[in-house]
Amino acid sequence: MFKKILIANRGEIACRVIKTCKKMGIKTVAVYSDADRNASHVEMADEAVHIGESATAKSYLVIDRIVEACKKTGAEAVHPGYGFLSENKKFQEALAAAKIAFIGPDAYAIEAMGDKIESKKLADKAGVSTVPGFLGVIKDVAHAKKISGEIGYPVMLKASAGGGGKGMRIARNESEVQEGFERSQSEAKSSFGDDRMFIEKYIEQPRHIEIQIIADRHGNTLYLNERECSIQRRHQKVIEEAPSPFLDEKTRKAMGEQAVALAKAVDYVSAGTVEFIVDTKRNFYFLEMNTRLQVEHPVTELITGLDLVELMIRVAYNEKLPIKQSDVKINGWAIEARVYAEDPYRNFLPSTGRLTRYIAPKETANVRVDTGVYEGGEISVFYDPMIAKLCSYGKDRAEATAHMRAALDAYYIRGVSHNIPFLASVLGKKRFESGELSTNFIAEEYPQGFSDKDLPAEDSSKLLAVAALVHNTYARRAASISGQIPGHGRKVPSAWVIVTKDGDKTVETPVSVAADEGANGTVTIGKKTVDVITDWVPGQPLFTAVIDKKPVTIQVDRKGTGYRLFSAGAQMDVHVYTQREAELARLMPNKPPPDLSKYLLSPMPGLLVSLAVKEGQDVKAGEPLAIVEAMKMENVLKAERDATVKKIHEKAGASLAVDQMILEFG
Repeated sequence: MFKKILIANRGEIACRVIKTCKKMGIKTVAVYSDADRNASHVEMADEAVHIGESATAKSYLVIDRIVEACKKTGAEAVHPGYGFLSENKKFQEALAAAKIAFIGPDAYAIEAMGDKIESKKLADKAGVSTVPGFLGVIKDVAHAKKISGEIGYPVMLKASAGGGGKGMRIARNESEVQEGFERSQSEAKSSFGDDRMFIEKYIEQPRHIEIQIIADRHGNTLYLNERECSIQRRHQKVIEEAPSPFLDEKTRKAMGEQAVALAKAVDYVSAGTVEFIVDTKRNFYFLEMNTRLQVEHPVTELITGLDLVELMIRVAYNEKLPIKQSDVKINGWAIEARVYAEDPYRNFLPSTGRLTRYIAPKETANVRVDTGVYEGGEISVFYDPMIAKLCSYGKDRAEATAHMRAALDAYYIRGVSHNIPFLASVLGKKRFESGELSTNFIAEEYPQGFSDKDLPAEDSSKLLAVAALVHNTYARRAASISGQIPGHGRKVPSAWVIVTKDGDKTVETPVSVAADEGANGTVTIGKKTVDVITDWVPGQPLFTAVIDKKPVTIQVDRKGTGYRLFSAGAQMDVHVYTQREAELARLMPNKPPPDLSKYLLSPMPGLLVSLAVKEGQDVKAGEPLAIVEAMKMENVLKAERDATVKKIHEKAGASLAVDQMILEFG
């Protein structure tokens, strides 16, 4: 077996590969950029080599530096993870020339399957079902409009070298082809250095279901069942699960056999994924093949008991697969939720910064956390904003979902915005519970974007009871301070008033607290009593308890003179007052928020790529004003109303912070 492997990646996937290498007794080498000098994967590896500046084009994408790092450390093989150089045939060829093993497929398979146009031709030749479309290269916008009209709307515009949702747009008419083609082509060029585009028919209400395959150099190619990846936003997966709640055994077998046939057609070796779109009648069509380890591979591992990274390493060492197709079973159910540093309340804009507090859920037989971050670490503007892949496992889909909900409640992240409220909302949708999924799920369930109204209904009495007990505990601790005059000690009342907001309306809820030792006790809210058993102590951010005989985890932050509580994705700001304090609080004036409607503010940290207007120019609602690039995605900022541009505050090329002023309207 290999004695030393270099991981040509960063973040959670680098940490994930290192864990398997340690289990196998293999030494590991990490590579890192300036921004990742103190990253988790650098700390975990046995050795680490600096490979350049923070920008990926000057570090993780520089083939020569990775090869040199292998030579410098004596690494015999390289695991590329996903992204970066994982599907770059020149990287595989450079390693082969240096007699370093690539833990992945050969250059031919990478090239054949990496080009979306050529891969569809190969799939068609191998007898794999393909989507109707134009497989030639689109010359320009006029050509794109002509082809789209011939195929019939809606169509999907795709970058030939694309991936990760970049360079993809749905177009339902000519005007959408015009804008979508230009934006997709621009994204493709900046992300992949290849602006070739193609067009195919867009299948309405499709499911995105993929087949995991593994192949060795001894003629053995297996399919390891499917993953349902239909819940996507901007063509990027949000929640994945295995198996699919939609497939029957007959369809699973047919898809698996076609995936194997395609892999054999290109002499595929290693782990790979064949992606399909599936219509409402279980007709399936080849989408693309990813010639690498997928982000969502843990759900397959959880239901099969296989370690895909270990199998990749063994195959790369020319070992035979230790299993046959008949050995591959489906045991239980697994779900993966991608936890990102992004703000779901602001159209999922990336959030960068330092993790001031970070507490991941405890890993158990039912919860797995794949991450590459730590408390005090930074979510950098240079890389994907993923914080972790949170996975749950159960004997069936309902149990796996319950474990996921509990794990999300226990995931404590501060310092950056995150998408946990959105993930909790998705899991709470009746459509998710029924398994009626499609790639349109998010667009249809959140037509106006995500807001608090989309969160699952919660029993507010649970949060009110916790707020009352937490405040009562703090008050009792303060009342027990030493040095008090005998006979004049502070007394803690049992009656409190909890003040919350319902929109612009202030809501007062009288409660009575009967506290036992610590924060245990009974809270009476109107005619209802809530019993709480907990070992929580002041200062802990997670209030783990049994409330009315049910286990719950509620996140509690002290915020000024009040508290902010989080549960099932929702947050509640409360103040707990004595009756006299509540009387005085009613007299406090309300300060209105400032009027920012006269400014165009950057909704995210990023690069101001271009401005479409000049000072003094009149603009109409819906007209483009500027393009801001963040995480390699271009975002067009449009006018919300008719206005006149009074002053431009930033020039193209400027680096923008969140809410930084770009221009001002008259």
